[in-house]
Amino acid sequence: MDLTQHQTDIRNAVTRAIKEDIGTGDITAQLIPAEQKSHARIISREHAVIAGQAWVTEVFRQVDPEVEVDWKVKDGDVVEADQVLFELKGSSRSLLSGERCALNFLQSLSGTATLCEHYASLVEGTGVKLLDTRKTIPGLRIAQKYAVSVGGCFNHRIGLYDAFLIKENHIMAAGSISDAVRQAHDIAPGKPVEVEVETMVQLEEAISAGTDIIMLDNFSPADMKVAVAFTRERSAGNIKLEASGGITKDTLRQYAETGVDYISIGALTKDCKAIDLSMRMVG
Repeated sequence: MDLTQHQTDIRNAVTRAIKEDIGTGDITAQLIPAEQKSHARIISREHAVIAGQAWVTEVFRQVDPEVEVDWKVKDGDVVEADQVLFELKGSSRSLLSGERCALNFLQSLSGTATLCEHYASLVEGTGVKLLDTRKTIPGLRIAQKYAVSVGGCFNHRIGLYDAFLIKENHIMAAGSISDAVRQAHDIAPGKPVEVEVETMVQLEEAISAGTDIIMLDNFSPADMKVAVAFTRERSAGNIKLEASGGITKDTLRQYAETGVDYISIGALTKDCKAIDLSMRMVG
């Protein structure tokens, strides 16, 4: 994901986090003389894939633009326990006031990236792309989807506005898969249209309707292989296939080897564990 298009989102997310934590002012930091300066190092306490540098830097820019942030790693780097991630120099009050907001972003996004690296390793060599979903922390969708890409997985649609995903209830309301796809093309020409199917009969209709992507929901690996072969033959490879539903780490490789193009996994963003980080004052 290219963050140049999301600078406003980064600023707004950081502003909300600072307001939530610091509020009307850090009263504990006022115990420290205003003129006191400090030097601090932030280290990782465990293996991690780093993600979130832009959010951390923005925290200290908003808390105190005079704080120096010196990164020793970059997003996507793999780090180990006791490795220095970045150093801070500036007002002691500012370093302590910004610490928790900055580390919250870094530990959460690095946790997402680290989990995605693990999942990506499970399907290495198959050619399948693992996709995230909209199961993200409210207000941090761009941040988490960025971390997914840093970890070696890929982004599905960002929200309800940039692509169609026609599911059972949409099909019922529209009347049929064919009617739903036709209406989607009329509503937003050029937007990707994806249809979720649960049977081979629905698959055939989705192919005939001219959809761009078909989600095979809760197909067994054996049935998915049949669906892949059928779709390739009927569409000359022009329709992409996505597997979804009930796929675990134990079955992931098996599904990846069916020949589908994508596998979507909600766990990439909803089951991540924050990385353990620590800030140490060194002077």
